[in-house]
Parts: sequence; structure tokens; C-alpha cells
Amino acid sequence: MIKFHPSKALLQAHASGSLSPSMAIAVSAHCEMCPQCKKALDECAAAEGKALIGAEEAEVTEAVNAEFGDMLSNILSDSIDPITVTRATPDTHIDVAGERYKLPTALRRYKEIDWSTMGAISRARLPLDEGKTRASLLHIGLNGSVPSHTHKGYELTLLLSGSFTDENGTYAPGDFIMLSGEDHHTPVSKDGCLCYTVSNAPLHFTSGVSKLLNTIGRVIY
Repeated sequence: MIKFHPSKALLQAHASGSLSPSMAIAVSAHCEMCPQCKKALDECAAAEGKALIGAEEAEVTEAVNAEFGDMLSNILSDSIDPITVTRATPDTHIDVAGERYKLPTALRRYKEIDWSTMGAISRARLPLDEGKTRASLLHIGLNGSVPSHTHKGYELTLLLSGSFTDENGTYAPGDFIMLSGEDHHTPVSKDGCLCYTVSNAPLHFTSGVSKLLNTIGRVIY
């Protein structure tokens, strides 16, 4: 059961097309997994559409409408031969560390990306040009964990498959977890999991040999 969702402000920004690509992917993927947020996003999009149509209607004259009607009639009166389109079925899965996971639609274009692995943690960065903001697919292997850490900026984690736990509880596929520099946690995955992450600064580890761990933080970021 999904317990963590994007804010209404994020849904409204996504409906208006004002989110960055990395965050738009996160919201879109979450809404594909969450009927509750899909419905809320559709309502936001409908409101955006009504506002846009209202603004456009105020500028449209009867002459333009008449011209469009004539053009549409001409198009419909033309004889058009039917065209058969064959579409290839896209592969919706990705293989990571011997496991196969199904990807949401918004992430399927990024199947062929390079993975970096350190221990039980594997990371593949998406080729998005957003300055310091990094978007990645993050895999935690069987009984794997990310050491206790804080965030120098923000970190969004969208759990795509599997589960993990931290000090705040257990997360299920679809959970949209937004953390700031005031938060710290220690994610542990008993059965392994795949996540989509967005962050604008490296993780800062708070336990163990800090220099070694913060090197891992830069790999994950």
C-alpha cells in the first residue's frame, strides 16, 4: 500500500508542464503506480485545460472559426486510403544484478544506461542535463543497505519495485519519499529493491569510516 505521495503543488506543477525533467519523470511514474494521485493529476490537468481554453476563446473571432470550419470540411471530403501501422512492442523490463524489474512508462527510454556497482549498491545515472541535480536508477541488492546518512540538499526516492526499511518505517512500490538536509536515515533492503532517485547534492554519511563512506556517497549521487 502506497503511503507517501507527491504534494498537491507538485501535481499542479506537473499538470502545467513546469517541472524539471527529472522531477516530471518521478511524478509521472508515481501516478502510473498510484490511482489516487493519477485521479488528482487528471483533475489538475482538466483545470489547466479549462483555463487555457478560456483564454484562447477570448481571442478567437467568428471569422477564424468560419475559416477553420471550411478547412475541416475540405479535409473530411478528401478521399484517404487507409494505412496499416505496425508497432513494435517495447521491452518494459530492465535487468540489474541478476534481477528483472518492470519499469514505469516514463523510465523505459532509459533502459540502455551504464551501471556503476559498489558492494550491494548499483547506480545508473540518467542522461539529463540539469546542473547539480542528478537523476538515477538505484538498486540495492539482497540484504543490502546504504549506511546512515543525511542530505546536503534534497533527495527524492521513488520506490519502483521491492521494499526497504529505515528509521521511519517500511516502504512499498510507489512510495514517493522526499527528504531534506534535516533528515537522516539508513535504508536496508532484505529482498532487494529498485528505486528512482533525484538529488541535488551528495549524501553525507554519519557513521563508520567517513572518508570511505562519503566516497560511496559521491558514487550514489
